Amino acid sequence: MPLSANNTNRKSWINVPEDSDFPIQNIPFGVFITKDDVITIGTRIGNCAIDMGALQQLNYFDGIELTDDMFMQDTLNDFISDGKKTWRLVRNRLAEIFDETNPELRDNKEHRDFVIFDVKDIEMQLPVLIGDYTDFYTSKEHAINIGKIISNPDKALPLNWFHMPVGYHGRSSTIIPSGIPVHRPMVQTLPVGETTPVFGPSRMVDFELETAFITTDANIMGENIPIAEAEDYIFGMVLMNDWSARDIQRWESLSFGPFLAKNFATSISPWIVTMDALEPFRTKGPNQVPAPFPYLQLKGKHNFDINLEVAIQTEKLDTTIVSKTNFKYIYWTMIQQLAHHTSNGCRVNSGDLMGSGTISGPTPDSFGSMLELTWGGEKSVKLNDGTERKFINDGDTVIFKGFCKNNGVRIGFGEVSSKLLPPFVRK
Repeated sequence: MPLSANNTNRKSWINVPEDSDFPIQNIPFGVFITKDDVITIGTRIGNCAIDMGALQQLNYFDGIELTDDMFMQDTLNDFISDGKKTWRLVRNRLAEIFDETNPELRDNKEHRDFVIFDVKDIEMQLPVLIGDYTDFYTSKEHAINIGKIISNPDKALPLNWFHMPVGYHGRSSTIIPSGIPVHRPMVQTLPVGETTPVFGPSRMVDFELETAFITTDANIMGENIPIAEAEDYIFGMVLMNDWSARDIQRWESLSFGPFLAKNFATSISPWIVTMDALEPFRTKGPNQVPAPFPYLQLKGKHNFDINLEVAIQTEKLDTTIVSKTNFKYIYWTMIQQLAHHTSNGCRVNSGDLMGSGTISGPTPDSFGSMLELTWGGEKSVKLNDGTERKFINDGDTVIFKGFCKNNGVRIGFGEVSSKLLPPFVRK
């Protein structure tokens, strides 16, 4: 089935600002509440949010096999479960509806008023009901940096790292959409030089610049997903801030892996950019040495050229970009992550979230966490207002942005933005 929605020559009758993340070639999917307090599945072109539930009621998806309430739900899970054929049919149809040459909706003011909203007048929600959340550790540069900072400068990576995508299972209950603030966690830590732990607010709250992919129903329990098929089970991607408390992480990791250091909050961007939309931005990933086992071996372009940046905004609304990197630096690809995740028969369901792990590039200005940017707190990051940071202060807002661009088309994710608040106080 052709990807007609990706036609670079296509223009929309909806005005799209220059350098918008959401031209008609994007057509992401999300869930939002309208100004009339109606929750619906939708898409976005320019600064317009489009109510797909309303479009379905008005029969704009006629001819595509959909359940009667497919887009009148509060999550995308059922739509994602329908599989790649349906995703592509719907996305192509939306491109046709909003093509500048199509008068059907363009010239029907009554329908337009029912379907289209200014993004300022909606409230974005989590796009999927996330049953399970896995976070990987798949950026070579990041892993080497963390190893040097925390463990052994001379032997930064463990033996297993180059043989498989390492990951851990996180907490889905504290995954939140962009715009929801995060409280500084209360944690147990072991201060440097001490032998007795203490309990109190984390002093080392950090961001981790990540992306995440969202799966469809992929397998039954006990069945693996062959790597040649894995990409068919990935619906799309979001930006993700894997908030981390580094002081408890150091204390916890003495015996096992991430727990309270990671599960207090994870923020994601609300619009899911489909793999179809990202198709034109494929690129090769890093050379993998030693060669992976056959179940992880790939040929061709399976990474994506996605520009990423992190900014810190102070309470005075002064904003400083502190890192710029690219998703293409990821060592283990998304499909390798998924193939490995199911190699033991682990079941994957619609709406499962798989984080990339922190994405760092090869230069100091491309590191994806404050732990790396300050080299464990040995130095500070200077902000535009003259203040300095070793980690994130209460009142700071961390903002991630990401986009791809070639052949005059820019496909972006919007942003994931979260403010850090002081510890929660029970009244």
